Amino acid sequence: MAIFAKVVDEGSFRAAAKNLSLAPSRVSEVISELEDYLGTTLLYRTTRKISLTNEGRIFHARILEMLSSAEAGLNELNSLSTEPAGTLRVSIPAFMVEGPLSKAVATFASKYPKVSFEVNYTDRRMNLVKDGYDLTIRVGKMNDSSVMFQKLAEGQRKLVGGTGYMQGRKMPQGPADLEDWDWVGFLQRPNQIEFKSPTGQAHIVTGSAQIESDSIEGVYNFVLQNSGITVLPSFLADKGIASGKLVELLPDWTLSPLGIYAVWPDKSRRESLTLSFARYLAEQELC
Repeated sequence: MAIFAKVVDEGSFRAAAKNLSLAPSRVSEVISELEDYLGTTLLYRTTRKISLTNEGRIFHARILEMLSSAEAGLNELNSLSTEPAGTLRVSIPAFMVEGPLSKAVATFASKYPKVSFEVNYTDRRMNLVKDGYDLTIRVGKMNDSSVMFQKLAEGQRKLVGGTGYMQGRKMPQGPADLEDWDWVGFLQRPNQIEFKSPTGQAHIVTGSAQIESDSIEGVYNFVLQNSGITVLPSFLADKGIASGKLVELLPDWTLSPLGIYAVWPDKSRRESLTLSFARYLAEQELC
């Protein structure tokens, strides 16, 4: 029944098999055996997709209740156990793939051998419930009251431009000098960027981007190619500056730091394990 639920969740036998580390033929065989046992067809099968029959919809709803009860039982046992156990599906921004967050996942897994992880790296904001994640890492401001979250750190940012792009240009004296410059945009970030002067005065720049990307690493690489200027996380900016390929602009002006948060559903599938991992992350130095 759990395999049947996974097939429905994943939308295909092959995807479910990959998720469960089983052969697709074995998954298909299990579903056929279940249908034979029940004496009814649960799934319509075509070459492109599967869909639930009316009986399948009724049965699937009951199976979800069963799985939810089983997860609740595991949560209760896990909270009583001295050693966390179970599987966590986690989403982390792609630009953090080489950072301390990835190291924290590895060290947590090493510390607790009974915990396994499925980690997805993407700069797109994931829907916790729809996408089936136990916990995601979000960067920015938290204004979603429908989820639980733990602030982990604050990420500093810098304004940079490619050294080639800066050749022949005067160094800007303030944000107003940048209005007609070429920007490389990050699709998950608004075009308006607020700077604060050394005296605390705020100034907003609306950057006009010829090139935009849904990946911070992509933005970074376009700036390396001298396509314009942009705001980057400090660790990426410092990497480019150290290589001599990027130049920091307006170093005396500050950009508001971005909060880094662990976020999980209000009713997590693996509540105690998710909380244990979130608390562990909060104890780490992530910036």
